[in-house]
Amino acid sequence: MRILLAGLAAAFSSACGGGVFAADEAGQEAFNNNCRTCHSWKKGDNRLGPNLNAIIGRKAAAAEGFGYSEAMKNSGITWDESSLDKFIANPNGFLPNNNMKPFTGIADAGTRKQIIDFLKSNPE
Repeated sequence: MRILLAGLAAAFSSACGGGVFAADEAGQEAFNNNCRTCHSWKKGDNRLGPNLNAIIGRKAAAAEGFGYSEAMKNSGITWDESSLDKFIANPNGFLPNNNMKPFTGIADAGTRKQIIDFLKSNPE
């Protein structure tokens, strides 16, 4: 009986761990497919867009060394899950005159959540 219970516990543990890993992979894939052309999650790695390292809790237009739009500089936004979700869904609707063009947003709420969860994990 102990062997059976130990086996079940190991299988359950493995299945749960694999699910978390798969979720992390899905978030990175969503980020790569939708954001990586212009953004990096690595600190200081600004590209066409600013790096998104530690974006949760960061004031808008605060990534050092990036030239932001006046709209972003004057927005007063501190990024949280809700503001990021709205911005990713419709950048120009959330903050007109930003520099995210031609990106028009991601309609799928699940994809946005995967991206935000990935960014919350502060990958290096």
